Amino acid sequence: MAMLGLRGKSLLALLFACAVALVPAALLAWQGINAVREYFGVAYARNHTLLSEQKLLAPVMRELALAQRMANSTLTLDWMRDPADPEKRRRFFREARGYQRDFRDHSYFVIDGTPSYYYNDDKGPTIETPRYTLKRSEPKDAWFFSTMQDSSPYDLQIDVNHVLGVTKFWFNVQVRDGEQRLGMIGTGLDLTTFLKGFMEGVEPGVTTIIFDRQGNIQVHPDADRIAYKSMTAEETAQRTVQGLVGRDTERNQLQKAMADALANPGHAVPLFATLNGAKSAVALVYLPELRWYVLTSVDLGIARIVNYQWLVPALLALAAVLFLLLLGFGYAVDRLMLAPLRRLQHTAQAISAGRYDVTLPEGGSDEIGELSRAFGVMAEKVRSHTAELEQRVRERTQALEEANERMAATHKTIDDSIDYASLIQRAILPDRQLVQSLGRHHFVLWKPRDVVGGDFYVFRADGDNCLLGVVDCAGHGVAGALMTMLARAAIDHAIAEAGPGDPAAILTRTDAAMRAMLSDAELPRALATNMDAALVYVDRHAGQLRFAGAKMALYASSGDAVEEYKGARRALGEKRVGEYANVTLPLADRTFYLVTDGLLDQSGGEHGFSFGNRRLVGLLQSVAGLPLDQQARAVTQALVDYQGRQPQRDDITVLSFKFEQANLSAES
Repeated sequence: MAMLGLRGKSLLALLFACAVALVPAALLAWQGINAVREYFGVAYARNHTLLSEQKLLAPVMRELALAQRMANSTLTLDWMRDPADPEKRRRFFREARGYQRDFRDHSYFVIDGTPSYYYNDDKGPTIETPRYTLKRSEPKDAWFFSTMQDSSPYDLQIDVNHVLGVTKFWFNVQVRDGEQRLGMIGTGLDLTTFLKGFMEGVEPGVTTIIFDRQGNIQVHPDADRIAYKSMTAEETAQRTVQGLVGRDTERNQLQKAMADALANPGHAVPLFATLNGAKSAVALVYLPELRWYVLTSVDLGIARIVNYQWLVPALLALAAVLFLLLLGFGYAVDRLMLAPLRRLQHTAQAISAGRYDVTLPEGGSDEIGELSRAFGVMAEKVRSHTAELEQRVRERTQALEEANERMAATHKTIDDSIDYASLIQRAILPDRQLVQSLGRHHFVLWKPRDVVGGDFYVFRADGDNCLLGVVDCAGHGVAGALMTMLARAAIDHAIAEAGPGDPAAILTRTDAAMRAMLSDAELPRALATNMDAALVYVDRHAGQLRFAGAKMALYASSGDAVEEYKGARRALGEKRVGEYANVTLPLADRTFYLVTDGLLDQSGGEHGFSFGNRRLVGLLQSVAGLPLDQQARAVTQALVDYQGRQPQRDDITVLSFKFEQANLSAES
């Protein structure tokens, strides 16, 4: 060992210690933990699947039994045989109120042979007239005609009713007179409430999925993976349980497990599969009553399925062995390396204190000897350069101080300019005109991401009528604020040419004006100059509203549901010129909302997803019945709660207004 250098001596001792203790222990421990984790993971998945089966069957079978009893009622059959008889219809709906109280969701639907769709819930009085008539040519109605052709007397599905605007777990029961199919009766469970109850108590890393015999997902914690009945075949094919499995061999194993579970109802079939890129223990069971599978996957890397307390004694023993090995290793290192290095360290400390005349210890033929000789050369060079370096440091320090002072002054100038720009931008916003014209019948939520932003809103009075709108320019901060100046000038020019009463013409002329302003500018390709916009003209005398949008929608609510009126598909200033058209809507007793995409794109929540259109519609529906000042506070608080600690991604603007029938009548 005397001929080995310091590096060879250290590596030899370290490799010996690792070979003796760490490598075999780590391999054995890893294999043992994996085996235990997989065993308990399969057991947990099997038990959780059987428990989920019972949690699912209890509420579903109750609702299905009630729906079947309602479908087989004498009054139901009498009316379905003669749907045009008003007395039979009256007796049916009187009896249906009793079933409505018993259904968990307090709602039911009926489809007669015409086929007309009836729907009632506890949000209002019983309606004995059809909501709408189903058509074979409508894709959204295809579920009814396909279900009526099914030989099974009932069907369970997750689907969206586009007319009612609700997403539910539907129970569809055929009304039969012998072999003749007269119509359909059923009810639904609110999907959010059903998922909350079904998924309650699920541990992290454990996922429960329900799918049909074709693999179409019916229940999943992520609603975007559910295959709704009204979807096309191509959309449904992308939302299958087979699509969750990462490998072809595992998909074949899943198909075999599905066949085994189908042949042995009530028996949980286990397997291993890669779901969402993670190895998972999986168990599935088939429910013949519902013709569904229940599957539980346990992510072996996340789920806490094994109590590792038994590892503590083993780790303590391993630590004791490692401690003894480290003592021996430390003694060897001290004798071979640290003692010579300490002698050299004392000399280096003296040199670092400015004593360059110290005597260096004699070095041997190894690296420490070479290091001692190198220190001697270094001490001489340091002595000769110390004065020069100190002078350079003083000069550089003074230069840095001067540069910092200039930078601080420049930074203050920029901040003052941006604050002044913010005052100018706020000055062009028509807050005072909105208050004078609409008063408590409006509210505005304007939140730029930075001190200045790329969103603004407009108002132009036209006698008793008025023009309102919201514009979202590309970009934010200073660039977005400058774009608002151009956009505001272009809109004012367009209103002067087309008049305030034609929103579509204003958008067309604004688009042309923006193109003319920027036609000669040499702008980088990465700089976006397009903008989304929505304008509405309020005609109080006619009780109407004219709307036109460029990639921005208008939301309207009468208190029960929220309707969305989409604008044109192209923004102003895009590469291809868009076409904009007016949409005329009734004005009275409806609340209208114009929203920029900064709110829709804001990330937050538990998983950091965007706020999204569906969550916005739900929020507007929940606050539509409140006064507008309370709506403003509710929308602001909902945004704050959802955003949490996430940063604001874009400028956010919400403009809402409402005209009541009494005010319109008084004005006209």
